[in-house]
Amino acid sequence: MLPFLKPHRLHVAVVFLCAVGATATNLAGPWFIRSLIGLLEGGEGWSAVGQEISWLVLALVGAFVFRAGFVFLVGYLAHIVAWNFVSDVTVALYDHLQRQSLRFFSDRQTGEMLPRLIKDTTDMEPFVAHDMPDLVMNALTLVGITAIFFSLDPVLAALTLLPMPFLVIFVISSGSRMHSAFKSARERFGSLSALLQDNLSGIKEIQVFNGEPVEHRRVEGRARRHVRDRLEANRIEAAYSPGVELIAGAGLVIVAFFGGRAALTGSLAVGDLVAFILYLGLFYEPLRQLAHMSESFHEALTGARHVCEVLGEEPEVKDPPRGTDPGRTRGEATLENVEFGYDPDQPVLRDLSLKVEPGQTVALVGPTGAGKSTIAGLIPRFHDPLGGRVLIDGTDVRDMRLGALRRNVSMVLQDTFLFHGTLRENLRLGNRDATDEELESAAKTAGADEFIRRLPEGYDTEIGERGVRLSGGQKQRLAIARAVLKDAPILILDEATSAVDTETEARIQDALGKLMEGRTAIVIAHRLSTIRNADKIAVLEDGAVAELGDHGELMALNGLYRRLYDRQFGAAA
Repeated sequence: MLPFLKPHRLHVAVVFLCAVGATATNLAGPWFIRSLIGLLEGGEGWSAVGQEISWLVLALVGAFVFRAGFVFLVGYLAHIVAWNFVSDVTVALYDHLQRQSLRFFSDRQTGEMLPRLIKDTTDMEPFVAHDMPDLVMNALTLVGITAIFFSLDPVLAALTLLPMPFLVIFVISSGSRMHSAFKSARERFGSLSALLQDNLSGIKEIQVFNGEPVEHRRVEGRARRHVRDRLEANRIEAAYSPGVELIAGAGLVIVAFFGGRAALTGSLAVGDLVAFILYLGLFYEPLRQLAHMSESFHEALTGARHVCEVLGEEPEVKDPPRGTDPGRTRGEATLENVEFGYDPDQPVLRDLSLKVEPGQTVALVGPTGAGKSTIAGLIPRFHDPLGGRVLIDGTDVRDMRLGALRRNVSMVLQDTFLFHGTLRENLRLGNRDATDEELESAAKTAGADEFIRRLPEGYDTEIGERGVRLSGGQKQRLAIARAVLKDAPILILDEATSAVDTETEARIQDALGKLMEGRTAIVIAHRLSTIRNADKIAVLEDGAVAELGDHGELMALNGLYRRLYDRQFGAAA
């Protein structure tokens, strides 16, 4: 995490200097009191030592004032560093997640990633804002007081530090146990968060299938396990402070006994004994604070590890070192001897070859699992083939910059994702720089302008999360409008009308017809009636092209396409 602190190194340096100043002024107080007692021990009157006492009191006041100022600066500047640090880490983590391939997200729950972005990054803030400055001040305090002890009386100093080995062993063992307990509690919390995320996303299905009692028991079970682990961590933490107090008490007893004897015999000044006792209170204070710091420290450590785990994930699909930008392509798409499988041991595509000419419409049909959607994902390089090549205008897509490649591809999918916000914001996803006139023109082409204008606030209507206030047909027309606005030369339609009724499908097909004009189109459809006019139809079976031709040619072959067609329309009849 240190690289994220580099941009704020000036603030960090000032925080360190203020921490040194706060520690120095804190250590000055007992020394001034020692000097004051030394003056009082002399037995001289106010006239002799009054001025010196006044200066000592003023110095003590100054120490308190300066300490207050230093502590304020440490607290405020450390928070500036901490929150900017958290912001930088969050943005870097989000950018890294955006670069990951779709396989990365298919293997993980959304509820698992959200804590990485929000909780894990935020958990590091208390460590940067509080624990790091405190660690600096506490370390300086321990070193400074140890030096003062030995300067006052080396023998008493050595006796005072006798309990330290026991204290070190206690601190290390307690810290290790607290770390394990907090780590376990954190994992339980992540599991609970993932379950809650899934359940809230699928609340409709839970209610429809009366799953509330079952899900209640699952959530309650995970919540209880998290509480048990958390309370175990808090039990260890609660035992820590009394343990430190007990060992610190042993140090105080040693000082009181041996220091008192030395003061009685005159080998140690009373002022030095008082200073020893005052400094001893300050000496153990940093160790007492470790109990309060341990929870935030271990949470920050766990959060940092989780963040680093994600940052350490190399994207499966990434920009080539010297990627090209072809600009706007003609739209020729070619698959040459492509081999692919989401699991290498279970291939989906086997030596598949297919060429789509610029401006041509090619439909992909075949049984479920034949690899139709896989082909659609290979062209914009959501995945890379295990063998063979995918070419755009004769250039391997792995040699192109990802952004340049994907500017040339639009997709209209079966499940249209709409973000929470206005219709205008969702449409602009296709072209961030589109004018209102271009946006409305695209909506008209997609047949969406009419229903949009009937909404309460037209294009500025809030549509709710995932577009829950719109019908399936309306969502699809918005997806088409986004594709129109993007104006890419290659268009992929993946089951774009399968989730709507026949009447709505007719309207969407009309909009799709306008969208496909002058573009290379790859259409995936189970309803064969929607692709009868395609220039070519590729029939897939067992991950390869089994038949290729237009509708009439494939019907004349009397093969797989004919069987699929007859079965579908026989069932309809």
